[in-house]
Amino acid sequence: MRPIRVLIVEDSLVFRELLVQNLNRDPAIEVVATAKDPFEARDAILEYRPDVMTLDVELPRMNGIEFLQKLMPQYPLPVVVISALSDKVFDALNAGAVDFVAKPSVTGRAQLEDFIQNELLVKIKIASTAKISQIKQKAVAAAQHGFSGTGKELIVAIGASTGGTEAIFSVVKDFGVDIPGVIIVQHMPPGFTKMYAQRLDNQCRVQVKEAQTGDKVLPGHVLIAPGGDQHMRLVKVNGVYQVEIKQGPRVNGHCPSVDVLFDSVAKAAGPSALGIILTGMGGDGAKGLLAMRKAGARTIGQDESTCVVYGMPKVAYDIGAVEFQDKLQDIAKRTYAVLNKM
Repeated sequence: MRPIRVLIVEDSLVFRELLVQNLNRDPAIEVVATAKDPFEARDAILEYRPDVMTLDVELPRMNGIEFLQKLMPQYPLPVVVISALSDKVFDALNAGAVDFVAKPSVTGRAQLEDFIQNELLVKIKIASTAKISQIKQKAVAAAQHGFSGTGKELIVAIGASTGGTEAIFSVVKDFGVDIPGVIIVQHMPPGFTKMYAQRLDNQCRVQVKEAQTGDKVLPGHVLIAPGGDQHMRLVKVNGVYQVEIKQGPRVNGHCPSVDVLFDSVAKAAGPSALGIILTGMGGDGAKGLLAMRKAGARTIGQDESTCVVYGMPKVAYDIGAVEFQDKLQDIAKRTYAVLNKM
């Protein structure tokens, strides 16, 4: 199997050379070219035809987001963004980037090499398997669905990874204030989850926030698990659903973990819950979704054709955890249809 051909777009000469040296140590990677700005990157793409591009957001002559907006409709390419702590990363994902890594604030060579070997390399390999579609037509308005209310206190739990920021938005934008309480785990570095929650809150009809221990799970509200070294669980205290955020080891390589959330939903809510698993690499959430289904919950999985990476939903489907498999654009509609029958 030939190595993954990588183009590095980075304006810092020192960091650019460090990326080249460390990425080339992996036999599965070949850095075929580097560029210090989008104009050099454009020429390198045409000459070298890379499989994956790494892209800094802050670049001379043209920023990375504008470059992506111009590039993706003409030359769809898996892109991993390297970004400082900024909500601009979500503009990059919206413009077509597959995933991102948080640029480390450290300047020590050892820490930077550790970041490249243990974070960036993994993201590049995942991106090389991603399906890149043409730029999507943006919906003018959210679809209208309605929840009739069953008298039962219901819970919606969602898990996602690679490609999940846009997938979650695609679903949540179609939720109205009548939707039962929603809790979400999206694999993301610390700091970015709060900005992502604020972004969703500004763009959607429901209220969205980064979760804290003790937050109640209420209709019309969405809680996003904070990134970092903590897991989010659903608990029931004095008959009221709320979340608990606690430090813990990685599960399936992730913290927060979708499996941890789904397992807690199975125990706390059982048949009063609906679980949704979206695009992502690996199998995090599959066993938890199966536990939910065995506890009487209803379950939905994103289909292969609309996943950026058909990993987590595939594993869940293969083990029998998925009751309904739908295209991304149909998941909100399915959610309401299922909730109205619970």
